[in-house]
Amino acid sequence: MKGIIVKGIAGFYYVKTEGNLYQCKARGLFKKEGLVPTVGDLVEIEVRNDGDSLIIKIFDRKNIFIRPPIANVDCMVTVIAAAEPDPNFSVVDRFLVMAEKSHTEIVLCVNKIDLVKDNAIQKIEDIYSKIYPVYFVSAEKNIGIDVLKKALAGKKCALAGPSGAGKSTLLNALENKDAETGHISRKTKRGRHTTRHVEIFEMEYGGMIFDTPGFTSFDVLETDEKELPMLYPEMEKYLGKCKFDNCRHIKEPECAVRDAAKKGQISISRYRSYLEQMKDLAEREKNKY
Repeated sequence: MKGIIVKGIAGFYYVKTEGNLYQCKARGLFKKEGLVPTVGDLVEIEVRNDGDSLIIKIFDRKNIFIRPPIANVDCMVTVIAAAEPDPNFSVVDRFLVMAEKSHTEIVLCVNKIDLVKDNAIQKIEDIYSKIYPVYFVSAEKNIGIDVLKKALAGKKCALAGPSGAGKSTLLNALENKDAETGHISRKTKRGRHTTRHVEIFEMEYGGMIFDTPGFTSFDVLETDEKELPMLYPEMEKYLGKCKFDNCRHIKEPECAVRDAAKKGQISISRYRSYLEQMKDLAEREKNKY
């Protein structure tokens, strides 16, 4: 019997088939093979005579993420807050790099637009609208939700983003789920991590959506200095046009990427994020020895 893992808690995996939801254990062989059943996995299960259910096969994955632990994502919806807390574009870009690495469709969703003026919205639009589809919404006020629903219809979408962005409130607005929502601490201006496990929900308008715990950042794992520029789509047309073939686009002379950033053809905010991540990668390599 085939199904999809919709939730995993304390060693149990909840598998939804065409007609039922089964609580399953995973066969021990997966551990020996280095496989960990993950929410979003398409699996085959065996329902035994004693009533226990067992995952006996994990089908090939389209992709898999480590943080958050999800598989077979069609579209990564990166959710950020327009305010409370103010957007950290460096963190946003780490999410986007992660999504690029796994070859998912990417959507940027800016929540809480009811808390800001038009110039704050324009700033975000100027940075991202030429790179990714950007949707401006207020989950609390139900602004822009219908347009976002149409964009997500028929896809398995991951709802991810930094803590405090309002992912749980957005999930409620998308599917009227009674997900627990937190509040922003007046002292820290940061959200509480209200989602304690990864889960995937069916949407009434078609498709499915993952709800994932909030993170403040993503490590650029399994990425190197040569690959990172290719994970910034706006840099693509400038790659190969630098003076040096091994240009890292940091301080090298006659660098096409640096020139494009200086001329405003590449967002300076995005270019700064790139430099930060290159620095992190260099530190990681240094710490290996």
